[in-house]
Amino acid sequence: MLQNINQIKTAFKNKTAKIGIIGLGYVGLPLVMAFIDKNFQVYGFDIDETKITALNHGESYIKHISSEKIATCTTSNQFRPTSDFRQIYLVDAILICVPTPLTENKEPDLSYIVSTGELIAPHLKIGQLIVLESTTYPGTSAEILKPILEKGGLKSKEDLFLAYSPEREDPGNPDFGTANIPKIVGGDGDDARELACTMYNQIVVNTVPVSSLEVAEAVKLTENIFRAVNIAMVNELKVIYDKMGIDIWEVIEAAKSKPFGYMPFYPGPGLGGHCIPIDPFYLTYRAKQFGQETKFIELAGHVNTQMPNHVIEVLKNALKARFDQDIKNTKILILGLAYKKNIDDTRESPAFALMGLLKAQGASVAYYDPLVHVIPATREHSVLAGLESINWSAKQLVKYDAALICTDHDSVNYEELVANSKLIIDTRNATALINNKLGKIIKA
Repeated sequence: MLQNINQIKTAFKNKTAKIGIIGLGYVGLPLVMAFIDKNFQVYGFDIDETKITALNHGESYIKHISSEKIATCTTSNQFRPTSDFRQIYLVDAILICVPTPLTENKEPDLSYIVSTGELIAPHLKIGQLIVLESTTYPGTSAEILKPILEKGGLKSKEDLFLAYSPEREDPGNPDFGTANIPKIVGGDGDDARELACTMYNQIVVNTVPVSSLEVAEAVKLTENIFRAVNIAMVNELKVIYDKMGIDIWEVIEAAKSKPFGYMPFYPGPGLGGHCIPIDPFYLTYRAKQFGQETKFIELAGHVNTQMPNHVIEVLKNALKARFDQDIKNTKILILGLAYKKNIDDTRESPAFALMGLLKAQGASVAYYDPLVHVIPATREHSVLAGLESINWSAKQLVKYDAALICTDHDSVNYEELVANSKLIIDTRNATALINNKLGKIIKA
């Protein structure tokens, strides 16, 4: 096997190794491009035939990856998208980037990892490096994925190399992409870790090796729990300071002038994205198996999940105070459907929760998002699927009793929004620079 290890290392270094990436979404597709940019040939695997068809026709479905680049890569055969998992035997490294959502009971749903392992196990070959990138709890790689992969007869540390390297994508961030974000790497043994580091060192600024699969898995959870807890803190402060007549946004701006001991986090209408609303519950689940509680994490989760309710209460109070109007039968415009600004990703967006609460209280709801033209199908909000964004115009804006800013895209004309709206509920401080002499703008 030592000879195999050296051969694989050499193949990674001279870019002759073939890379297989499973899951061509917001994590997998940017990873494909990172390897292609360094002259690797990449096989992209996905069970979603619509994605495979689009990619083979040179069409991108992710905003920050151009169709032109996809077309160039597929035409040259540098990128080969496929739904045929039998082709796994053609690659030297397999990177698994599949979703890890929660069940209805807020427990980890590892079905995508399990089904991926079962799909590829019969087609593995000796010497392949397999890396899980999906966010999950410590123990998943060794206790869940490894036994599935070994069902095909090949053994980790003897025939295969198993590693874990969590994705650290930040969609829409102009400063950090796949290539300039350090990569955490843990392995099932030293050889697996070393091989994975050798591979990733070809495409990222540097790798950060850790002692085990479990440590690497814990690093990713820690990063996202850190954000979830701090966001919960400022969300709670927002509610408290609002009762005191203090603007949380002004407080944060002043506090961040301190050059040490403080890091700014910002409040909002709730958490969104595939990581921060979900990952803390993965550790909660795992901790219970060790007889441990996660009181602090669960409290943060409670605060964050209650924020949409708080926003709706602010809206209801503003309608009553300004127009003596109940929320029932009002027409509300949600501004921004993506989970954060300047991207088209709607996963776990708080906008869905807000729309659901409004509908449940009898309001009529529409939305505008310049980057999300149609609401995609989701498990929790299937009734909203297919709803289209309104067209932006002054004539459209005046039709609504209130506009609720959920996502603060830079491309939106907020002055026009304020000028043509009766009431604005601003959860992102997007209207901070606009004169509020008419009292239309309420922060929430």
